[in-house]
Amino acid sequence: MKSRLMYVELKTGFADNGPAWIGLARFSKTGATVYLNGQAFRSLKGSGIGANYFDIETGDEYWISGIKKNGEDRHWAGGGPILIETAAVNIYLTEVGKAELPAHFKISDLLPATQTSEQKVLEHQILDENVAFEIPRSRSDVIKRK
Repeated sequence: MKSRLMYVELKTGFADNGPAWIGLARFSKTGATVYLNGQAFRSLKGSGIGANYFDIETGDEYWISGIKKNGEDRHWAGGGPILIETAAVNIYLTEVGKAELPAHFKISDLLPATQTSEQKVLEHQILDENVAFEIPRSRSDVIKRK
C-alpha cells in the first residue's frame, strides 16, 4: 500500500470545527479507498456538501486532503486542535519546513492505517455484487447495506 501524509476532519455533526488529525494514510491498490486511524474512507465523488469522503462503516462524512505547507489545513471559519500522529511529526515538519509544531497541534497515537477484516468484507461485498457503489446518505443506509 502506498502511504502519504493526509489531513482528515470529521464533518458529520460539525461545521468547520470537527475533530481533525494528520497522519500517514495508506491507499488501496486502486487508490479508491483511503485507510487512516483505523478507518476506511471512500470518495463521495462530488456529491458531498463540505465533505469529500465517507467512512465505509459508519457513513460519516469527512474532509480529507494533503497537508498545506502554510499550516492552514482547517477551513478559515473553523478552529480547534489538530491531532498529529506520533510517527508523522518529523515527516510533517520536514514537508512544511518548520522546526516545531504549531501550538494548536497535539501529538497523539492514532490507530493503524490498515484494512480491517470487516472493512475488507464491506469493500469486497460491493465488488462481488457487481453493482455500482451507492454512497450512503446516513448511518441507517450503511446498516441496511450490511
